[in-house]
Amino acid sequence: MRTTARLVTSAAALALVLTACSGGSEDSGGGDGGSGDQTIKVAYQKTDAFFQLDELLVKSKAEFEEANPGWTVQLEPIAAQETDYFTKLALMNGSPDTAPDVIYEDTFQVRPDAAAGFLAPMDDYLAEWEDWAQFPEGIRAAGLGDDGSTYGVSMGTDTRGVYYNKEIFAQAGLPEDWQPETWDDLLEAARTVKAEVPDVIPMNVYASKAQGEGTSMQGFEMLLYGTDDTLYDADAGKWIVGSQGFEDTLTFLQTLQDEELMPGLEDALDTNLPNRVSTELLPEGRLAIAVDGSWMPGGWMSGDNAWPEWEETMGMTAMPTQNGQEPGATSMSGGWLLSIGANADDPEMAFNFIANTLNEENSFKFATENSQIAARDDVAANPDYVSFNPSFEFFSSLVPVTNFRPATPDYAQISNNIQVAAESVITGQATPEQAAETYDQAITRVVGDENVSEAS
Repeated sequence: MRTTARLVTSAAALALVLTACSGGSEDSGGGDGGSGDQTIKVAYQKTDAFFQLDELLVKSKAEFEEANPGWTVQLEPIAAQETDYFTKLALMNGSPDTAPDVIYEDTFQVRPDAAAGFLAPMDDYLAEWEDWAQFPEGIRAAGLGDDGSTYGVSMGTDTRGVYYNKEIFAQAGLPEDWQPETWDDLLEAARTVKAEVPDVIPMNVYASKAQGEGTSMQGFEMLLYGTDDTLYDADAGKWIVGSQGFEDTLTFLQTLQDEELMPGLEDALDTNLPNRVSTELLPEGRLAIAVDGSWMPGGWMSGDNAWPEWEETMGMTAMPTQNGQEPGATSMSGGWLLSIGANADDPEMAFNFIANTLNEENSFKFATENSQIAARDDVAANPDYVSFNPSFEFFSSLVPVTNFRPATPDYAQISNNIQVAAESVITGQATPEQAAETYDQAITRVVGDENVSEAS
């Protein structure tokens, strides 16, 4: 699951972040603290629910160091949820002395981070990398900057759907093979759970600033893109204002809160809620319905939070459109990449580490263990990949109805204003109408009058 915090100049904050990031682990490597040419410093996210990348990088570190005597890969896992990860990464990028050589980067951050001078272009290295042919054009495009250069190699993509606990549904008298066709079907199921199984949370849709891009993408946009409106008119290159779909999405969130169908505010405003949904609320039978991402089963299949019963317990269904209109279902897709930091001492060796990390063997490991829709054609065609996880077939089936966030440098600011709007509604600080109007005014200030368009 994933507003970009820009550079913070507080020396105290920077020192705090660097202390937190440099602790590493037994596998972090000694090196020379990242100041010498023989060290590659890798910054990435790691949480209790998201440990698969750490395991991959530990493997790749050992392989790379064995193949390149004298070189040290210094792993710097950042133990933080997504919004805090972005903040800490921005702080690291604030100084050439602390900036990473290799960066775990969200696709929506590539264009603004490349424009800000945080990332180095990779085109010359990619042109010589035979494996690049295994990455389809659509996957390659995720790493493009405004200048047309490539600033990241995709680790995989994802889709989003609706998880539901079949045991709770049975207690509530709801069908095991649940196929909601409209938003009303979602609400009616949540109301039934509340009435029949009152000790569980009926439904979770992320809706606060604390969840950052999780609110924008897993929550708000999963609803909005099931209406007749979108965030952005790609043909005109303009952001949409005055959208009925935007207001209707906020009204849906207000209904969940007003009818106590979603987590209480203490939970809804918790930065750690995405981690808790995956590792506590769903496995412990405390949440009936969750709008969330395709990666979650990866954490249930192995690791400290393994949940062997998940396949029998959890059902999965597509997110319906608002009123059942075509195409009948919707999803959102994103993904993460590995990028070269603009201040890398040796960009070519940084790329070589990325190439090793994303070779066929390692990409297969990450795609299977982290429940990714594979970025490489050879991995996607591997029968062992297809059969590895019983959720792959379902989440891959959502690709034809999926949507992608607008790949513009100002998306991060738009996303932040979506989160503000959603939180203002669930906390009762604004009505959906007021929050939508505030959003329209805010994005007009961000992008300018000439870059907004009234919804038709």
